Amino acid sequence: MKIVIVGGTGMIGRMLATAFHGNGDEVIVLSRTLQDAPWQAAVWDGKTIGDWARKIDGADVVINLAGASVNCRYNSGARRKIMESRVDSTRAIGEAIAATPHPPRSWLQASTATIYAHRYDAPNDEATGILGGDEPQSPDTWRFSIDVAKAWEREADAAVTPQTRKAKLRCAIVVAPTAGGAFDILSGLVRHGLGGRSGDGRQYVSWIHDCDFVRSIFWLIAHDEISGVVNIASPNPLPNAEFMRAIRSAWKTPFGLPGPEWMLEIGARLLRTETELVLKSRRVVPGVLLDNGFTFDFPDWETAAKDLVARSKQRGSS
Repeated sequence: MKIVIVGGTGMIGRMLATAFHGNGDEVIVLSRTLQDAPWQAAVWDGKTIGDWARKIDGADVVINLAGASVNCRYNSGARRKIMESRVDSTRAIGEAIAATPHPPRSWLQASTATIYAHRYDAPNDEATGILGGDEPQSPDTWRFSIDVAKAWEREADAAVTPQTRKAKLRCAIVVAPTAGGAFDILSGLVRHGLGGRSGDGRQYVSWIHDCDFVRSIFWLIAHDEISGVVNIASPNPLPNAEFMRAIRSAWKTPFGLPGPEWMLEIGARLLRTETELVLKSRRVVPGVLLDNGFTFDFPDWETAAKDLVARSKQRGSS
């Protein structure tokens, strides 16, 4: 297959590019800057049609992951960059697909599980999940993230690509033993005795093991009868307190200092990020994947955490 990965130089993009390249597929990565890699690469500006658009002609699949990092403080400049980088890039991809003589069979468009409401009572699947934004007393930063996700998806929906199947991937946190990734950061806290619950620990964490994430993308490409919204998440989200307890157990760390909300806010300001990433309840389940026969190698967090810790130790000793 010919696979075009847009915004493919981040952790997720490199993960997918490595998997497709190892599978013998032709991989082309579009990004703002070129990086050394064993696959093809092309530069684009993330918003206007250029020579890069010719790379899409004849592709089997386009995977759009482009978007500025949300690991920052949501000031006005950051908000504008986060929103525009997603909406503009999605619009450009849609225009390129519409104009190419030989459009791709599939367009997999990144979205985010944070689009769903902050809730504890029931899980959010694609059919019955409640979109967020109207929760009483929810912080402005949470509403902004939901506004971004909705605008992102609207732009994909607006693209007129009748010959190309579109799937919007509402992704949970992808956990991988990668330096600087979410699991690496949480492991560092645990190993220094700081890996207790965040806030009251009741908020749900939705996650997916990196191997299942890659497998789900391969699976979706093979099942081109599936379109629309697809939750990319483990079937077993769990409260933050249990999530952190499993990481401590995997690292054999008996104690983790809890982080009350006020302390997390101070830490977030010092680290130039937002507490939404750890305090919002994301209880998301993959209804479409399960209903159509996808099986998870790592459906529960305890097993996944043990695997990730073992691989982290291998990485550290290599």
